[in-house]
Amino acid sequence: MREMIEFIARSIVEFPDEVHVTEDKDGEMFVYHLRVAESDMGKVIGKQGRIAQAMRTLLKVAAIRRGTRAILEIG
Repeated sequence: MREMIEFIARSIVEFPDEVHVTEDKDGEMFVYHLRVAESDMGKVIGKQGRIAQAMRTLLKVAAIRRGTRAILEIG
């Protein structure tokens, strides 16, 4: 799932080398932290948060298929 988030983010941003995704496990839930360059933050979030919401939806679907729960934090 981490690779999926990285792939999507690197496809969107202007500086793909500055995309970093870390994974934490909080009980039964996985928490993914996405960090990008300051100038790319708007591209990752999108207008009214639509791109960020789409990434979170894809992550939730992938987690459900694996029988776990996951959330994405962008910052």
